[in-house]
Amino acid sequence: MDVPTYPKALIVTDGAINIAPTLMDKRDICQNAIDLAHALGTERPKVAILSAVETINDKIPSTVEAAALCKMADRGQITGGVLDGPLAFDNAISREAAKTKKIVSDVAGDADILLVPDLEAGNMLAKQLIFLARADAAGIVLGARVPIILTSRADNVRARMASCAVAMLMAHARIHEKRGHA
Repeated sequence: MDVPTYPKALIVTDGAINIAPTLMDKRDICQNAIDLAHALGTERPKVAILSAVETINDKIPSTVEAAALCKMADRGQITGGVLDGPLAFDNAISREAAKTKKIVSDVAGDADILLVPDLEAGNMLAKQLIFLARADAAGIVLGARVPIILTSRADNVRARMASCAVAMLMAHARIHEKRGHA
């Protein structure tokens, strides 16, 4: 997403494929998003793991999963990024909101990736950014052998072309990664 009111590109995770991802699915989604951020030139992407609140609450499973994902990153199960969560959306994108709520975090207010709790949240967030904030979007699916271009029926030509470009960048990065490991 290229959101006019946000100072850098923003990756929003799964709003189209995984309806109710498990913790392990979220680990994979997070790693794929980090790998995409690397392909797009962000060396150490900041991942905000979103929920409705910024504290752990056992009645809100996404808060517990956010904490688990952060611990997984601490233990090397997710690599290449800086994770924090749970974070409410305002804390993820606004330093001022995070400061008001006394959240001390390298991610809060400066996220590169918004890891959403489920498909509904991701889909609604992406469409709100597109239609209310006039964001430009590119849609791709990761996790397969090759990136898959996935656009909405409502997407314009610009979004379709951006999706092709992002998929090509990711495919190119994977080719270079394989050559480097060979």
